[in-house]
Amino acid sequence: MEDRTNTIAGWALAGGIAALGLSIVSGMVFHNERPEKMGYPIEGVEEAGEGGAAAAIPIATRLASADVAKGEATFKKCISCHTIAQGGANGLGPNLYATVGKPHGHAPGFAYSDALKGVPGNWTFEALDEWLTSPRKYAPGTKMSFAGIGDPQERANVIAYLNTQGSNLPLPAAPAAGETQAEANVTAHDDTGNLSNDTSPATGATSIDPQAKIQAEKKGH
Repeated sequence: MEDRTNTIAGWALAGGIAALGLSIVSGMVFHNERPEKMGYPIEGVEEAGEGGAAAAIPIATRLASADVAKGEATFKKCISCHTIAQGGANGLGPNLYATVGKPHGHAPGFAYSDALKGVPGNWTFEALDEWLTSPRKYAPGTKMSFAGIGDPQERANVIAYLNTQGSNLPLPAAPAAGETQAEANVTAHDDTGNLSNDTSPATGATSIDPQAKIQAEKKGH
């Protein structure tokens, strides 16, 4: 009986040793290393860090091709909180008539959040684009629960529609290829024909000292 027990124990020990050796050998053969790049590449999707994200199309460029009718259709999602007719009442949100170009928090009688009132500047086309992208990011702490419009051209359509409702401001000049929006705005300003206040005497003109002129007149008398 003892021999049989010893035999079973011996076989069990030998099996354990064999299993341990097989595990070590398989680990050496099938050695796993952390891949240089994690995950699986998806065709057509640019990887982060390789050239960065694609540059956003400036709002001026998008406004040049904006569809006001589509903007009005999108704005219908907003009428549960906003009115846009001239003299319209404030609702959960302020009346938006003639909003473009006005200061933040301009609608009389509406209780704006301190977060939005604390944002400097006016509702420019660029500011509206940022706001409609993410109100909470534009004015952290805002009471507006709207998540934002992810499609850049749809935002431009809405802004173009808002501009037709009492603001009617000239659209910003679209930048040329390789030109920034700020440079385009400066170019547009210069093209209006505004003259500089800086003047200089013509070449060869004699500079006249007023005090010397007075002395000469006294001598002439």
